[in-house]
Amino acid sequence: MDQSSFLYQALVYLTAAVLLVPLAKKAGLGSVLGYLVAGMLIGPAFLNLVGDSSDVMHAAEFGVVLMLFVIGLELEPRLLWKMRKPILGLGGLQVLCTMAIVMVLAMTMGYDWKIALAIGMIVAPSSTAIVLQTLQEKGLMKSEAGQSSFSVLLFQDIAVIPMLAILPLLGSGPANTTNGTHQSSAWIDHQPAWIQTLLVLAAVVFIIFAGRKLVRPLLRMVAAARVREVFTATALLLVIGITLLMTQVGLSPALGTFLAGVVLADSEYRHELESDIEPFKGMLLGLFFIAIGASINFQLLMNLPVLLLGIVLGLMIVKGLVLFVLGRFFRLGTDQNLLFSLGLCQVGEFAFVLLSFSRQEQLISNEITDLIMAAVALSMALTPILFLLFERIIQPRVGTKQAIEKAPDAIHEKNPVIIAGFGHFGNTVGRFLRANGIGCTVLDIDSDRVDFLRKFGFNVYYGDASRHDLLHAAGAADAKIILITIGDNEKRLEMIETIKKHFPHLQMMVRAADRTDAYDQMNAGMLHIYRENLDSSLRMGVDTLRLMGRRTYTATRAAQTFLRYDELAMKKLSSIRDPKQYINISREFIDELERIIQTDTHASDIGQQKGWDEESLIEEMKDL
Repeated sequence: MDQSSFLYQALVYLTAAVLLVPLAKKAGLGSVLGYLVAGMLIGPAFLNLVGDSSDVMHAAEFGVVLMLFVIGLELEPRLLWKMRKPILGLGGLQVLCTMAIVMVLAMTMGYDWKIALAIGMIVAPSSTAIVLQTLQEKGLMKSEAGQSSFSVLLFQDIAVIPMLAILPLLGSGPANTTNGTHQSSAWIDHQPAWIQTLLVLAAVVFIIFAGRKLVRPLLRMVAAARVREVFTATALLLVIGITLLMTQVGLSPALGTFLAGVVLADSEYRHELESDIEPFKGMLLGLFFIAIGASINFQLLMNLPVLLLGIVLGLMIVKGLVLFVLGRFFRLGTDQNLLFSLGLCQVGEFAFVLLSFSRQEQLISNEITDLIMAAVALSMALTPILFLLFERIIQPRVGTKQAIEKAPDAIHEKNPVIIAGFGHFGNTVGRFLRANGIGCTVLDIDSDRVDFLRKFGFNVYYGDASRHDLLHAAGAADAKIILITIGDNEKRLEMIETIKKHFPHLQMMVRAADRTDAYDQMNAGMLHIYRENLDSSLRMGVDTLRLMGRRTYTATRAAQTFLRYDELAMKKLSSIRDPKQYINISREFIDELERIIQTDTHASDIGQQKGWDEESLIEEMKDL
């Protein structure tokens, strides 16, 4: 079989991904490590099912571009402006400090300052693809470490632009081409510097203008046609067009598409664009990781194991220490700082682009290039293992504390009810209690939400409600009831344990996301649990029965019967651990509930609904 054929290559890559990624996920290693291992197995070092993966990697780098576009869609402009300090401060210092330290180390090893500077620029950026993919997969993007990592990675993407401009000045070769997604066009390189600057600014302004004035009407017109595949094609056309424009003016396509995503973040087509792009992004990123795994030069590792491993560990230690010191300077909590430092200590995919460019400029020899490329690939392969190390070993010992961006608000009121979390769920409960004259002390960790709700007249206080000192300040010692309505499942369980330990008199009423979450809370001793979608689901069922001709009383009584019996069933099911036994008993409950509702003869076994005044209803019927 021809190994160079497209169908054969597609078969090998897809088979490797389908077989190994689910196994890696099941083992708790994450999909990124699964892709990397798949690449190693099919690469030249082991099964040798694919040849040179460099061409595949260049194509798969488009997945990084798509990923930045999707991330931009999730980040509103005001949030990006709010992050300007960590982007410029934390990101800028990381790049400069890493470059300076690596340059000094290279010069002490005997390299010329030009080569040392080039090596410093090559190893300074981290892997946008691996880090962001892993953070999203583990739900850590909104943590302080996740936001700080994103700020640094964004600045690194921007920093690649001046690096590509500086490298030709250091080398002795031609300066008119680059490789991969950052290819520069010859016609702009021959223009004066001021014209190049104007073209870059014009491209950025055009993307912002087009996103506001041109793309939205286009998406509206395409959406009106109601042809799904055309909308998908439009989304891809948008990203490809921006990529081409960015390469023509010498900018990073990832930066351009990220900017376009931010501009479209508040449009009505944001979610549709995201869902259409997501499959392509996932496939190309997976292909990118497989190509990295296949590109690891194990022969070089066998020939120079001590030197190569020394380079890898040296680079990761230097970058990790720089990141840790900067994290402390920017007041990251210990656990968040460790996650931030370990997550970004690898060398990123832009190193392959910069290495190729340096080789073309005759700045770095082929021997050094091969050594650094192997070290880069190994450092990227080690990153998912470091995330796993943090998750399994470091985090349980250090804790899950988040650094507080500002001091908790001083609380000067005491109320019988405390509400922890004032999002959509807590807001509805709070407004209902307020309308009925019940005073509530409201706590929320989202400072933007606190400021926003205060404009509506709500007394909402900023702070982490899982901290017993803040609960004490909120009057937990004198309050009667606390409503735990925060959205994080693990945070709710943590808060339950805190209240049981420090405020055992408080009656807890807890929000639950689903049955599994409710089981955890039952096992924690909770009696008053409120599943988010249960009442709304039953209300929809009641309305459906009414539209089908059932009386309101009959439909409502059936819903109440269902609710009471379902809650009784949950108390028994919450203690079952064996999956087969759980399924069997669940089926018994389902069958029994159907018989009760259909006959309505055994309803007394679980308590009659007393909410209806049956006598007055009969009297009213007599008067008709």
